[in-house]
Amino acid sequence: MANSIQKGIIALDLEQETPHSEETEAYFDLCREKLGLVPNVLAAYAFNEAKLRTFTEMYNDLMLGDSALTKLEREMIAVVVSSINRCFYCLTAHGATVRQLSGDPQLGEMLVMNFRAADLDKRQTAMLIFVEKLTEAPAKIVEADRQALRDAGWSDRDIWDIANIAAFFNMTNRAASATDMRPNEEYHGQAR
Repeated sequence: MANSIQKGIIALDLEQETPHSEETEAYFDLCREKLGLVPNVLAAYAFNEAKLRTFTEMYNDLMLGDSALTKLEREMIAVVVSSINRCFYCLTAHGATVRQLSGDPQLGEMLVMNFRAADLDKRQTAMLIFVEKLTEAPAKIVEADRQALRDAGWSDRDIWDIANIAAFFNMTNRAASATDMRPNEEYHGQAR
């Protein structure tokens, strides 16, 4: 199990010799029921249950909370940000989710390689162009970038959501890369 979560520079005891709280065990049971696994990122955060709660609350708010962005669009942001950052964990996990949600086994890989070549609508393309710039050159974001999103049909609230999802994945990509966090093996074959 140790190698399936991470192999690298941070040697946290991810199996935890001390037991998790009932709340964390119930959450992991729910993950097993709904996903068939406990994502390694959650197992990694479980060394500190306060950090696990903070991470999951933010993730759930951004990825499952009220927003005009579809679940697929949110996952598309995760994949494009993770592609730019070359985050193996998130590319694998969120690429699998893109395949599942879209029903298109090629879309995840297309987003990784060149989202501009994917069959996306103008709103989604504008969203990903913004996310790309926000990830690569955040100091260069200007009003014209936000206006391009508005012109494509996104509201100011949507821009807030797009930016926050991109920012979250920029943060998680860096944590995953720093710790050599590895995706669960199951993700590699999902929705193929």
